[in-house]
Amino acid sequence: MRFFSITLLLFITLSCTNTKKKRTDLIDFIPENSQVIIKARNVESLQNSINNNELIQQFSKSKYYQNLESKFENLSVLKSNSPILICFSKEKNDSLNYTLITKYHDSLFITDSLPNYKEEILTLKNNSILQSTLNENVFFSTVIDSVFIASSSKKTIKNTFNDFTLNKEQQRIYKSTDEENLSIIIKADTNILKSLFIEDSIKLKTFTNYLALDTELSQNSLYFNGITKATDSTKSLINAFKNTVPQVNQIQDITPSNIDAFISFSFNDFKVFKNNLALFRKQDSIITSTPLFDEVNEVGVIYEEKNRAIILNSSDIIATKDALLAEQNITETYRDVSIYNFSNPDLFTKIFSPLISTNQAKLYCTLDHFFIFAEDSEMLQNIISNYQNKTTLSTRNYFKDIQNELSDAASILMVINSNSLENIIKKNITEDLNLNLEPYKTSALQFIYDNNFAHVNGIIKTNKAKAAEQSVSEEFNIKLDADLLNTPQFVTNHITKQKDIVVQDVKNNLYLISNSGKIQWKKQLKGPVLGKIEQIDIYKNGRLQLAFATPNRVYLLDRKGKDVTQFPIKFNDAITQPLSVFDYDKNKRYRLLVTQSENVLMYDTKGKVVKGFKFKSAQNTIISQPQHFRIGNKDYITIKTLDKLLILDRVGKTRVTPKTKLSFSAKPIYMYLSKFTTTTNKGDLISIDTKGNTTTKNINLSAQHNIATTSKTLVYQSENKLTIRNKTINLDYGNYADAEIFYLNNKIYVSVTDIQSQKTYLFDSQAKLLPNFPVYANSKIDFANSDKDQNLEFVTKGDSNSVLLYQIN
Repeated sequence: MRFFSITLLLFITLSCTNTKKKRTDLIDFIPENSQVIIKARNVESLQNSINNNELIQQFSKSKYYQNLESKFENLSVLKSNSPILICFSKEKNDSLNYTLITKYHDSLFITDSLPNYKEEILTLKNNSILQSTLNENVFFSTVIDSVFIASSSKKTIKNTFNDFTLNKEQQRIYKSTDEENLSIIIKADTNILKSLFIEDSIKLKTFTNYLALDTELSQNSLYFNGITKATDSTKSLINAFKNTVPQVNQIQDITPSNIDAFISFSFNDFKVFKNNLALFRKQDSIITSTPLFDEVNEVGVIYEEKNRAIILNSSDIIATKDALLAEQNITETYRDVSIYNFSNPDLFTKIFSPLISTNQAKLYCTLDHFFIFAEDSEMLQNIISNYQNKTTLSTRNYFKDIQNELSDAASILMVINSNSLENIIKKNITEDLNLNLEPYKTSALQFIYDNNFAHVNGIIKTNKAKAAEQSVSEEFNIKLDADLLNTPQFVTNHITKQKDIVVQDVKNNLYLISNSGKIQWKKQLKGPVLGKIEQIDIYKNGRLQLAFATPNRVYLLDRKGKDVTQFPIKFNDAITQPLSVFDYDKNKRYRLLVTQSENVLMYDTKGKVVKGFKFKSAQNTIISQPQHFRIGNKDYITIKTLDKLLILDRVGKTRVTPKTKLSFSAKPIYMYLSKFTTTTNKGDLISIDTKGNTTTKNINLSAQHNIATTSKTLVYQSENKLTIRNKTINLDYGNYADAEIFYLNNKIYVSVTDIQSQKTYLFDSQAKLLPNFPVYANSKIDFANSDKDQNLEFVTKGDSNSVLLYQIN
């Protein structure tokens, strides 16, 4: 089997010569009949987002999803780090077609090792199309102006050779999306997506023309924000809010917490809103005239199973009550609230259709500035009791949680529970799916009208019950494409001031994962990372880079995973210890120390050798990572071989000569009680002061031991015994990874993981096990406050290919 790229190269020239106008942007190749367009940074970012989102994975058993997945199996061999577009359309026979568009490069497809693959070149009027078959699935592809286009439809590929007319409106919508995010562009007259609303009378195709949404997928949530645009102001419902100003939504303050959903519509001028809505319905707004709504700036509908309640939020209570003077026939009193008959229940559909469809609101009551109309007294009583008991939706933590992600003022705000979410899904997917949406207690969608367009915000996420104090809760469990190679590690996100996670898999891919579980990027490295990744600020502007070594490279990556200029530095001889980063005077003039067996090299952040560092060789193999310490105003660099501890100054000259000839272990050097501290290969503790005086102490360590210190705390581990500040704990016998010390919120924590029993333990400085430990883990942990709250989190390896984040509550 030959390279796919070679085949493509045979007809690139032919494909290009017929194009009258050179097309440079991916958008130029979007098929005219595209109804949904997905834009992603690359194939892998899209796959990672989909594979790790629990809600999307619930659809994986549906015939619709499996049919789509089988078609995309064709493109599983695509090797592209460039942005991609995936366009969906439906034919008259209701079959779903896809088209994929990305920049072409020589290694985009490599098919020589693929089983069950065959290909054929089709010629069409001097243009070449490649027909590929993989596992009986067929797709067609070509290259035009260095752009690769593949589709399940041969007709679509044929059309790409025709002269094109740029859809300027579509182009503006496309360019409104964020290049770094996964984005979805939806043409509203699609038959793929029919409705976004709980209200059956609000159809997507009559609501707007385009939706352009940037999405953020994590394991337990889906956030999206963007814009919606309708070109004809009288044919799209969203333009009913034209020339109005969104008001602060308050319907949640009157909505019981046990309802299914509510929708709120707000405006600053009812008459303008009424006229716009009448134009949409092609009605004369004068036909129905009433002063009831003149002082109303928000209208809402509360949904409770089949029952409906309509809410008017009045800015002038007296004026609105005056408009209801003819409706003062009391039918009952509940909790000192009068419930009246209402004689004009179809008024709301006449004025607000299709936003409101119920015409059964025959009763009403008043609660402060809210006027509530409903079809039965039970629903009114439920609203009254919850309002008086202060158990409305606005008081619930799960609502407050999503409210923080939304705008306070919106033209349209819809909030739904899990049952309503399922109903909306069923409107768009007729197949009977066995979905578990119970964790999605509250979801929201809002539209905020601006000049000739509207902003869109939405959120679907699981709502966890408040964790018990001192409990340990699993925040996410993210699966990678391959097994983990090393321990997940926290790094600082200089934009959010929170923590992200870096980890590498066995294929040497490095991942950056947000603290919400979103895979930000994935980068192929040349070899495994040695030791821990450091963060430095080489431009002195607060932006942090990742610095680390692999066996033949020194990398410096920016926030987006891109190589900093002059990096990586390549080495012929192997790098044998983790990269050491020194910042002598804390002025961000970093020095990068590279260890190669017995030799060391020092580089600056421009990738150049530091000539002032004179030390070259330790004569014997260096057995632990070189360290830098500052004592007073003097610098000390430590380099350890089996029989020597070299203590140097910053230019590489000997500063201290230890008075010892002991054999050392490969454990790190620490600064403990102002002395250089490590262990011998026999397990003795050895301390050296700045004059070279040496003391050794037998602390009964076996040859297989571990040591860690802070300036005043000593922790050592031997077999199943862990000692913290001279207090010894007898652990179960097992295979323990090295114990580590963490200093957080002025407290010391010690962690140790038994790889054999897959348990991690966390102790305080008094050697007391923290409540609810041990917990499941397959590696050492990294421990930090990774987000905005006060709770601490730790990250570890879960299953062989998963990253686990826990929170200590």
